[in-house]
Amino acid sequence: MSPALLGGILGALAAAGLLMAILATPPLRRPTLSDRIAPYVADAGGQSRLLAGSAPGPRSTLGRLAAPLLRDAVRFVDKIMGGRGSVERRLTAISSPLTVDQFRIEQVVWGSLGAAAGAGIGLLAVVLGQSNPFILLLLIVVSAAAGVLGRDWWLTQAVSKQEEEIIAEFPVIAEMLALSVTAGESPTGALDRVTKLAHGPLVSQLSGVLAETRAGTPFLTALTHLRDRTRLEPLARFLDGMAVAIERGTPLADVLRAQAADVRALSKRQLLESGGRKEIAMMVPVVFLVLPITILFALYPGLLAITTVAQ
Repeated sequence: MSPALLGGILGALAAAGLLMAILATPPLRRPTLSDRIAPYVADAGGQSRLLAGSAPGPRSTLGRLAAPLLRDAVRFVDKIMGGRGSVERRLTAISSPLTVDQFRIEQVVWGSLGAAAGAGIGLLAVVLGQSNPFILLLLIVVSAAAGVLGRDWWLTQAVSKQEEEIIAEFPVIAEMLALSVTAGESPTGALDRVTKLAHGPLVSQLSGVLAETRAGTPFLTALTHLRDRTRLEPLARFLDGMAVAIERGTPLADVLRAQAADVRALSKRQLLESGGRKEIAMMVPVVFLVLPITILFALYPGLLAITTVAQ
């Protein structure tokens, strides 16, 4: 690597750092909403020292210094990605304690790690003699974008995995609820028994319904909240049928047995569909690997004989 190229890279890094420092100064940084309304809001008084945070150390000081830049990065990612409602629904679906802003911060962190990895690969390429500044800059940008999108993809995969687990355990939970209600237990008692006997993501969501009920929320309202949060149509239909049966006084045992039968039929249909997809996937190596080799073995002697006769 030539001294001129090295000096150009170091100068560009120094200029970028100086530009970020200038943009982070109070005259150039756009004030937030809380900063604008703070002079017009009365102070609520001092906070108890028991509730005060830890003393600012090097770690918290570094966090305070990087907070404006991090907020700007989160705002930029939120503006580019959009879909706050979709992110919130997916976080709620997996019962994640993260908020949308915290998820955006994780996306910024993933993007920073991707940019660092791209910069490392670019420096390695420069050391090996591949010194194209445009390609290096493009590599860093693509790596950062891949990190941001990778965090979103990871969340989607977590939601899909949890939905598969819920669908897998849903028939068993429905049968247990139907048996408990048929034995004479109340709906809340049946849910309590099922949550004590089983484990899994669906049981965790049903435990949330029980927690809301014990906190004073009506049972039908808690069921409606779970139905609104879920993205699975079979589970929403099951909860809706259960709520309608309780509200209208329909025998709940018959409704739950019918719902459990529907869930069993749905699981069988999904199993058949999955088997069909697996069968098609198994045909790929047969058609593109085994069959050409078989045809080659069958035709090669004839082709060799024709070539020999022609010569």
